[in-house]
Amino acid sequence: MPRTPVPLYLSTAAGLSLLLSAAIFGFFYAWVCSTMWGLDAIDPRVAIAAMNGMNASVRNAVFAPAFFGTGPILLATAGLAALAGHRGAAGCFVAAGAAYLAGAFAVTLAVNVPMNQALMAAPVPQDIETAAQLWQDYSGRWQVYNLIRTLVTATVLGLCAMGIVRLAQAR
Repeated sequence: MPRTPVPLYLSTAAGLSLLLSAAIFGFFYAWVCSTMWGLDAIDPRVAIAAMNGMNASVRNAVFAPAFFGTGPILLATAGLAALAGHRGAAGCFVAAGAAYLAGAFAVTLAVNVPMNQALMAAPVPQDIETAAQLWQDYSGRWQVYNLIRTLVTATVLGLCAMGIVRLAQAR
């Protein structure tokens, strides 16, 4: 079977897919292994205020390409791979894009964002016991869903890498 060359536009799209997949995985992973543990270890009143500050600041032009662009770029790369005759790679990229949209993007919009908005809408309790209860209720649930996003984006990154390997094998 003759090998199908990989056009530059497809290599570029695959590279961008990998970069965005790695960026969003790293973002969610950092929350798992440091940020939330650090917030859990401090005064809950400070943790609530700090979380509100981080949630307010994350909506920015640096974060947006990774969060909003990963799914569409993966799916576009899948389409380009299919059009160029690289069906195996296309399958990896479409699986990665679908997994990201369902398991990270949708989870964020359906669970984490509403939780963040509710936390921000509530005044920070001055009573430490009340603040501790609010933070405990928020942090535990938030971390479960962030772990889901982290595991999904790790899978997305792996699928994207597999797509790139399949493209490289076609040369």
